[in-house]
Amino acid sequence: MVPRFILFDIDGTLTDSAGAGRRALNQAMLEATGTEDGFRGVGFAGKTDLLIIREGLEKLGLDPSDPMISLVAGRYVANLRTEVAKGGGHVKVGARELIEGLQNSDACVLGLLTGNLEEGARIKLEPFGLNKFFAVGAYGDDAEDRNLLLPIALLRLREQRGMSLNPRDCLVIGDTPKDVECARVHGALSIAVATGPYPLEVLRETGADLVVPDLSGTARLLASIRRL
Repeated sequence: MVPRFILFDIDGTLTDSAGAGRRALNQAMLEATGTEDGFRGVGFAGKTDLLIIREGLEKLGLDPSDPMISLVAGRYVANLRTEVAKGGGHVKVGARELIEGLQNSDACVLGLLTGNLEEGARIKLEPFGLNKFFAVGAYGDDAEDRNLLLPIALLRLREQRGMSLNPRDCLVIGDTPKDVECARVHGALSIAVATGPYPLEVLRETGADLVVPDLSGTARLLASIRRL
């Protein structure tokens, strides 16, 4: 029996948007503050969009107040549509097959647990036809701290599907140590996949329940998930 609520990260796990997010954020900072390349030196991996924007503003010595963050976030989403439409992105190896395998063969619900703003998440998934698989989730505009997102996803699952689960029924799949941490702090299971910026050696040190080089080998991976 697989975990009943399986939550996927997006960037580096499900898809690669070919730099569209960083380009859109830099353009948003330029429009909001007049600063070019405003996120230079700011790490993105595993962080929520709101935290990235806050860190970008702070690095530039600018006002990180909620109104300013909201201004940059709004411009970012508008620019993201343009950047994603340029193409060049792709679905990570094995991701679609795993999603379809889980949906077709097991009594589980698929969801998103991502640092992306919800609208940004949908923009990134739309070109690949992946939105249809994820009706529920938690997003970067729900909380700046990624570790707060799993309880929000569970609350939405209860509200939308009438399913009352606890974190031990959940599995988070992501490509960064922060994905593993946001599961572990609540007692959920996690799979770390080395299709993002972190190599296998680093991900093995996170305490993830399973660490894999990618999401290929659907039958093998499904069997591994059942054994968690």
